[in-house]
Amino acid sequence: MEQRLTIIGLGVKNLKVSSEFYEEKFGWKKTESSNESIVFFQLNGMLLSLYPIDKLAEDAGVSSEGEGFKAFSLAYNTRTKEEVDTLIETLEARGVKIVKQPEEVFWGGYSSYIADPDENLWEIAFNPYLKLDEKGNVV
Repeated sequence: MEQRLTIIGLGVKNLKVSSEFYEEKFGWKKTESSNESIVFFQLNGMLLSLYPIDKLAEDAGVSSEGEGFKAFSLAYNTRTKEEVDTLIETLEARGVKIVKQPEEVFWGGYSSYIADPDENLWEIAFNPYLKLDEKGNVV
C-alpha cells in the first residue's frame, strides 16, 4: 500500500449546515462533483468530503451513535505565529467556536483549536519544525 491519503471523509449531522460552515467560515469552494447527497472540497493534494453521518455509518456497517471526544483532529498549519492569531481572530468574528485560544505549546509551537458544527476539532498551528511549500504542502 502506498503511503498517502486521498480523502478525509467526515460524517455530519446536517449536510447543509456543515457545507455552509466550510464555505462561509473558511471561505472554501465546493467541487463540481458535489451534490445534495455529498460535498467535496479540493484541498492541496486530497479531498475533504462531507456526508450524512447515518449514511456513512450505514456504508461502513457500523452504528452512527457516539458521543464525546472523537480521538482525532484535523490540522491547518500556518507559516508564522502571527498568522495563527490573525486566522483565529477572523474565524471568531465569523462565529466559529474557539475551543482553545492561541498559546505557546509544550512541543515548541503555537497552537489553537476550533470546532466545526459537528464538533470536529481543527488545530490551527504554527510549527517551527514543519516546512511548507508555496501551496501549503509539507516538504
